[in-house]
Amino acid sequence: MPNSNAKLRRSPRGGQEAGRRELVSRSLQSAEHCLEDQDYGTAYAHYLLVLNLAPELKTSVKETFQFTLFKWAEELDSLARIQDLFNCYEQALELYPNDEVICNSMGEHLFRMGFRDEAAGYFHKAVKLNPDFADAKENFYRVANWLVERWHFIMLNDAKRNLTYLKAIENAVRSGCKSVLDIGTGTGILSMFAKKAGASSVYACELSKTMYELACDVVTANNMEREIKLLHLKSLDIEIPKHIPERVSLVVTETVDAGLFGEGIVESLIHAWEHLLLQPKLQAKNQDGSTEDCGRVIPSSATIFGMAVECKEIRRHHRVETQEVAGVLLPNSVQFFSPTYAFAGSEETVEPYTTEKLSRIPGGYKPLTEPFQVMTVDFNNLQELKSLAGRKPWKLSQPVTEGGMLDAVVVWFVLQLDDEHALSTSPSEETCWEQAVYPVQGLSDYSVKAGDTVIMEVCCQDCYLKIQKISFSTSECGMDCSDGDDMLSLGNEAELCNALASLQTTSKQDGEGQVCVLESTEIALLNNAPYHRCFKAAMGKVLSSLNPSKDLQSMDVDGHGSGVNLQEDQNKSSIDVVPDPLYILDVSEGFSILPIIAGKLGPVKAYSSVEKEQHQAVLNIISEANHFPKETLEFWLSHLEDENVVLQRPKSDKLWSIIILDVIETSGLIQQEVMEKAAISRCLLHSGGKIFPQYVLVYGMLVESQSLLLESAVQGTEPTLGFNIAPFINQFKVPVRVYLDLSTLPCVPLSKPAELLRLDLMNPLLNSSSREVKVQICKSGQVTAIPFWYHLHLDEEHSLNTSDEFSHWKQAAVVLDEPIQVQVGDELVLEVQHHKSNISITVKQ
Repeated sequence: MPNSNAKLRRSPRGGQEAGRRELVSRSLQSAEHCLEDQDYGTAYAHYLLVLNLAPELKTSVKETFQFTLFKWAEELDSLARIQDLFNCYEQALELYPNDEVICNSMGEHLFRMGFRDEAAGYFHKAVKLNPDFADAKENFYRVANWLVERWHFIMLNDAKRNLTYLKAIENAVRSGCKSVLDIGTGTGILSMFAKKAGASSVYACELSKTMYELACDVVTANNMEREIKLLHLKSLDIEIPKHIPERVSLVVTETVDAGLFGEGIVESLIHAWEHLLLQPKLQAKNQDGSTEDCGRVIPSSATIFGMAVECKEIRRHHRVETQEVAGVLLPNSVQFFSPTYAFAGSEETVEPYTTEKLSRIPGGYKPLTEPFQVMTVDFNNLQELKSLAGRKPWKLSQPVTEGGMLDAVVVWFVLQLDDEHALSTSPSEETCWEQAVYPVQGLSDYSVKAGDTVIMEVCCQDCYLKIQKISFSTSECGMDCSDGDDMLSLGNEAELCNALASLQTTSKQDGEGQVCVLESTEIALLNNAPYHRCFKAAMGKVLSSLNPSKDLQSMDVDGHGSGVNLQEDQNKSSIDVVPDPLYILDVSEGFSILPIIAGKLGPVKAYSSVEKEQHQAVLNIISEANHFPKETLEFWLSHLEDENVVLQRPKSDKLWSIIILDVIETSGLIQQEVMEKAAISRCLLHSGGKIFPQYVLVYGMLVESQSLLLESAVQGTEPTLGFNIAPFINQFKVPVRVYLDLSTLPCVPLSKPAELLRLDLMNPLLNSSSREVKVQICKSGQVTAIPFWYHLHLDEEHSLNTSDEFSHWKQAAVVLDEPIQVQVGDELVLEVQHHKSNISITVKQ
């Protein structure tokens, strides 16, 4: 009986196998029971055991394991057990290393916690594993803008800038600079210029993990991986001989922003001169004229220029220009400022300027002064660099040459690479650069005329060029139109504290003073009069239909009457009957006065979702100034047990009359999960209640725009002077460009605007996740992009256009991978799809 003997000989191993199967079976059953009991942590542990004991089951239990992992991760996240959460994902990825769903979910957790570099790596991997995985693509596109900032594409496409740097580096190497350090290498292009010029030793450092890995790929593709040493380090952390063997003779860098110093060039060059560069030989040269024993920097120096301007677009984003919004009084005791003005009061270091490409700013700008020199800096002079931060603020004054509104001081610079080569970021130049903008705020008067003098204070602190205390004196009597005692003056932190204390203790006619710092988009929204008038009319219409009693006859829909009269009418009618208030919820992001506007429309209880205490205090002051009873306005988040579940009933036995959703981001994209929020909101409305907006129409048109191409992807090897960079950085291109101003976008329209998609928040049956749209060509050319914008319909009579001149929203555009040649009379078919918050538009060939 040989067979039975064989069985007997294998019995120990057979017993182990039977025991393994039994344990796997029991663990699977236990996992299922735990799932039924929603004990996801124990279920996850059982599945880990099963998959480690029986890898052959990976395929069959994959979906259930994923579900368990995601539920357990949500629970760990809510308990702030972050390390345990990441451990679970690492275990899962060991079992399923090529699972795009797990990679994407891991990325989402990392992104929420602020680890954008790491998150992008997982999103990118998920897209590579499955190019059609919509969730991962959308996540990757959103994070790519942070990882590889869009200016990389613009600068690499700037052939003039690249050639100027190349020539300056060639000059330096020819004059004897044979060892080179590239600080903030980005894609590595300046390092490759140095190697091409003949440098014997080239080192490059890059802090961003994504850009460092990108530079490694680029250098390898250009066959220079053995000749250029790349360091994943901040230059301040480079040590000799640990990272580089000896001091170098040339540092090249372009770690400058629109305000010159904002990327830390001064700090990094001070460190380089002290620790990494050969010492400068300012006088002596070798007999042959070379400077091989000297250290030097490219760029060698910079000159900063400024100019005072009038600009309506800058004004509406940094100064609240009205005292009344849709019938709501904004009291003088509240002073609104943008972060560029209030930076000194923040514990964080905030940029004291914003940036604009003035040649493309909507409405243009008007110079009020001649361009003037702000300062110069010599990057080859260590003592000058070290003295910058300690230099006391100095005053500049400039005569006004043309009258207007003093809205900002704009700044640009000329970067002198060497004696022969320079780059200018002037608004009058064709340049890839934007300009730094210092908005003027806090003055009692902004109107200047020819002969007046603009006065400002300049200093260099916290790695930033700061232009502050901007004011003017008049030509008649030399009167100084500055902030004044009652206004906010921000020379330094001590002055800010005194000013804030003064504002908060000085009684004014409308109550105690209150400073309110808003984002520039929030200020633009406050200045958007059509937006507030439209909401007021639409809300009034809904409330009137829900409560058509005499209590609503005093509604202030047309802007007449006052809150006092309304209150008197309500008091009179309350003798007969006290109506139940109608409930209104505003879940707009950021600062919104819509709940207060709603409070003027009758007996309502309006809830604001404003989070910041400062903003809540300001809304309360505005309510009091408009004579609202305290119970009219409440802050919704203070009523919630779980702030993550914002959409719920106002009370257990009540429903909402109006829910205001934030549908469009200021960037021009649809807000994430807006349709899911609309579905929940519909369940929370009583009969006749409405979601605002009720529906959204997406419009778009076909255009030819070279600018959008250059801003979206590197166009081959020509602009990068033959170096192969495009395929690598273009991995991070995104199909949609955001924060566009269509009114000034350099483009040629090739079609009329067309309705692309309808998103109905009240009636989901009218929605379609995709549709085909035929678009007629009205001008011959090359279709390179499809800009799109929105009409938000609060109802059939009241709508908002996100592309109009008052809009606080920007627009977006889909940029095609390949241009399409078209002729007048052609018809293109667009396939439009909406997935979560992402709109994709493709041309059917």
